[in-house]
Amino acid sequence: MFDRTRIPDVVGLLLVGILIGPVFHLIDPASFGQAGRVFTNIVLVFILFESGLEVRFEQLKSALRGTVTLTTLNFIVTTMLVAAMAQMFAGLDFLSSVILGSILGGTSSAVVTTLARKVDIQDQTSTTLVMESAFSDVYTLAIPISLISLYTGASFSLGSMFGHIFTSLVLAVVAGVASGYLWSILLNKVPTLLKTRFSTPAFVFIVYGLVEQLDFSGPIAVLFFSITLGNVTLLRPRLLYPYLPSRHIELTAVEKDFFSEMVFLLRTFFFVYVGMSIVLDNAYLIGLGAAITLLLFLVRIPVVLASADTKTPLFDMSFMSIMIPKGLGAAVLATLPAQRGLPSGPTIQTITFAVIIFTTVFCTLLFFVLEKRKMLGFYRLFFGSHRPLDAASMLPAEPAPAAGGKP
Repeated sequence: MFDRTRIPDVVGLLLVGILIGPVFHLIDPASFGQAGRVFTNIVLVFILFESGLEVRFEQLKSALRGTVTLTTLNFIVTTMLVAAMAQMFAGLDFLSSVILGSILGGTSSAVVTTLARKVDIQDQTSTTLVMESAFSDVYTLAIPISLISLYTGASFSLGSMFGHIFTSLVLAVVAGVASGYLWSILLNKVPTLLKTRFSTPAFVFIVYGLVEQLDFSGPIAVLFFSITLGNVTLLRPRLLYPYLPSRHIELTAVEKDFFSEMVFLLRTFFFVYVGMSIVLDNAYLIGLGAAITLLLFLVRIPVVLASADTKTPLFDMSFMSIMIPKGLGAAVLATLPAQRGLPSGPTIQTITFAVIIFTTVFCTLLFFVLEKRKMLGFYRLFFGSHRPLDAASMLPAEPAPAAGGKP
């Protein structure tokens, strides 16, 4: 049904989850226990690994600067806006408001990666969005947890917080790249590994688990592991020449079919689980969450304008402007303040869950509208009429036929 109507299936899956969870109470997410967290990590690893293999070094190099700017600016603007709204309309104190804003400062890798692969945008744009969703996890994990520690009187220092962010990012990248080289050498020396479907995914999960155990960013490590694996021929140090393969490591057709089916299955249950996890028990705070969502979509426009390349097509800019869905990571973080005994914990949790559902639904609905090239006139008001419409319009024109009708 969703394939025929071109409506993103995320909307339907979320609604199914909401119906069987918070509406009719047929299933309680708490019944899944820790399995829910494990499951969402599995989804994230599969999606990031499959996406990273398709990223080429040229795309990464051109997208890296824009990614850092977009991720940092979007996090700061989102945190400030949400904190201001929470103070004015939810009665939260300053520190609780900033905690709420920092929890909502990132984007959902699962939603962003899923939608970015369904639309015709430039490779650089797609890479920027996927990397933003992974990089933002560093901010949305380190800063809220540090602020909660400050609120509860635990040890806290600004230097240690920013030091943790820096080390988490840099060491995750180093771990991912080093693991990519190591696995490339193993694949080159042990060809039988290439004949199995599960050896590479198994190694990916080992990398993810070890990096997370070291308190660094597992998603970033996985992303750079797969990028290194897919670009090993371009990034071969002289010392490793004899050990590394001389061609790109790509999934076979059978492996690609297998991975796409796994991602489809896991993604389906993931969005149903997100819908089940939503807690909607306060109409006023739910309405405040909807208002915050609308403002977040509006402030995303100047954020994209300030961070995107001047040559980015209008459609790509518009698409980047709607990519602010919040995921299950924010939902998990939203439960921490109440668990740590913060008086504002229930309020933070309800607003976060409301923003998650509204940003995801609005994002997918706007995706449906934009895919049909609607609303481009609205975004043209902000991004300018001089931009090309889409990537196809940037291709050089075919030469006109010569006189006599011959080309």
